[in-house]
Amino acid sequence: MTKDRLGFGILGAGLVAPFHAKGIVHADGGELIAFCDLDQGRVQRLATEYGVQAYSSLAEMLADPRVDIVNVALPNHLHYDAVMACAAAGKHVLTEKPPAMTLRETDAMVAACRQAGVRFGCTVQCRVRKAIQAIRGAVEAGRFGALLHADAYMKWFRPAEYYRQDAWRSLRRAGAGVTVQHAFHYIDLLQYIAGPAARVQAQMTNLAHPGVELEDTLLAFIQFTSGAQGVVEASTALWPGTDVRIEINGTDGTAIMSGERVVAWQFREDRPEDQEIRTYGSVAQATGASSATAFGFADHQVVIQDMIDAIREQRDVVIPVATVRPTLEIVLAMYQAAARRTTVELPVTDDDSVWSA
Repeated sequence: MTKDRLGFGILGAGLVAPFHAKGIVHADGGELIAFCDLDQGRVQRLATEYGVQAYSSLAEMLADPRVDIVNVALPNHLHYDAVMACAAAGKHVLTEKPPAMTLRETDAMVAACRQAGVRFGCTVQCRVRKAIQAIRGAVEAGRFGALLHADAYMKWFRPAEYYRQDAWRSLRRAGAGVTVQHAFHYIDLLQYIAGPAARVQAQMTNLAHPGVELEDTLLAFIQFTSGAQGVVEASTALWPGTDVRIEINGTDGTAIMSGERVVAWQFREDRPEDQEIRTYGSVAQATGASSATAFGFADHQVVIQDMIDAIREQRDVVIPVATVRPTLEIVLAMYQAAARRTTVELPVTDDDSVWSA
């Protein structure tokens, strides 16, 4: 028998943890049970704020029978060990992006969760925005005609203090570069909308953050298997930061999302629903352009609510990690292309050297 309320434990007490906490608190049928982090100051502050348990080790939190679901909000290179431990303990898992640093780790995590019979989702929450769902629906309905372009522009700003507040944020091997840490969400949207990639070119540079060993700027080109092409421009160097733009163009239509808003929705043939779709999103909702905490928790709440509903309805989650694996593959291809200064064909195999370059 399923409990009236499913218990959540949040692993990690850093910048993103409060967004998960708010999503859980506002979800129907969920209950925040605990935070867990090695940093006792951080975890105790959050636990006190939300009136929940503070754990200093994952093993302790996994032993708590009230915890049914673990939200993994750790630095990127620590996801694998945490997810494997959660699966072994029979806990459902929502992991932050990227799911892991390698394809082999991702595949092992998916297999472990499947074998344990637990749900395994990824928090690439931008997928659930109404604008993105409308664009994907229009692609599936053939409204764009032949898809020609799928582009993402993320021109953000993060001060030097952002990279200094946690040791891992300035380490390439921890997955802190702009490509895998920030642009992952928007590369994921292109993959989600336009489908698999065939080949990738990329250039990575550090324009404005001396003293850190990673790229703060990405310029990349994607050729999709559909024949469409795409550009990714991503940076945390561009003051003061502007909203992300996702631009989709075809022979019969154009759609553009800025932030979470639909700012262009034009097709050769209008449909009755188009007028409403043009109103999707709010200019008042911050989406992270100028600060790591300048965005809302509504998208997280949708993903968290879906996890609760999926467990109750005995179905898969809306964003299974297996559907995010192709995004990680594109990101890895970008790092390989930048390191080798050549075009990289997909599929790729893991190349751990890109994390130490």
